[in-house]
Amino acid sequence: MDRYTEIRSFVLSAEKGSFAAAALVEGVTPVVMGRRLDALERRLGVRLMHRSTRGLKLTDLGEQFVEQCRQLLKDFDAAESSVSAGRSDVRGHLVVSAPAGFGRRHIGPHAAAFAAQYPELKLSFNFTDSVVDLVREGYDMAVRIGEQLDPDYVAIPLYPNRRVVCGTPDYFTRHGTPQTPEDLAQHNCLAFNLQGGQQRGWTFMREGKRFPQRVNGNLDCNDGEILFDWVRQGLGIAWRSTWEIQPQLSDGTLVTVLDDFAVPGYPIQAVYPQQRYLPAKIRCFVEYLREVYQRDGYWEAGGG
Repeated sequence: MDRYTEIRSFVLSAEKGSFAAAALVEGVTPVVMGRRLDALERRLGVRLMHRSTRGLKLTDLGEQFVEQCRQLLKDFDAAESSVSAGRSDVRGHLVVSAPAGFGRRHIGPHAAAFAAQYPELKLSFNFTDSVVDLVREGYDMAVRIGEQLDPDYVAIPLYPNRRVVCGTPDYFTRHGTPQTPEDLAQHNCLAFNLQGGQQRGWTFMREGKRFPQRVNGNLDCNDGEILFDWVRQGLGIAWRSTWEIQPQLSDGTLVTVLDDFAVPGYPIQAVYPQQRYLPAKIRCFVEYLREVYQRDGYWEAGGG
């Protein structure tokens, strides 16, 4: 039995919590998975997992070793991918995370065309507004909105984006136009609630420094699509990304205010863990999205 198989089986068993669940993925029996772990532990001379009727639990050494093994497997797969120069060599399984609303509009609709180019590649998407740990949760990459501050990740800009305060012309005719962020206290601000992650308020910039501005309104939720609909109905104003509202800004059904206080950018970016060899599947998908997003008129048309 080769070391790669032992390590892959160990990591899979740790992630699934049982030999039975891991065996289903590997296409072998639970007994085979157990034998692979036994062989690995004998070779290392340490106990990596406690076995019980309730399942598997990593030992302290196992906890340390499993993280190193995950990286070894990634490096191994990346090294194989790095020697593949042709487009036909994009294969394997690409697992991608993205914000829910953005993913529905600007990733999911393009998945079939990308998959058609690479028939040996399997694609999996998780569209969620929660920020996932790419390494721990097994993602190859993510598309994220905003600056990437984690030094362990690489961020590749896909397209510029800003966060702006917007509303209908009719709303501002009826309620006036705010001149400073503090004026928002006099307006019905439609915001994400605690579950939506915008509890600190809306972010602005003054004299080169960012600051949050608390806002209040009679409606809030944790779904950006619903907030968007409320704004278009003229029920209040919201702090939205230009990727979402560009068609309405172009046709004048929405307008922006407080642009002098807007933070310069919340770019759309592809993010993936630092690695010695970038797999071709990641590189090609990033290039594909960047090409799509830079098509003339793409954002004004709302995607597609």
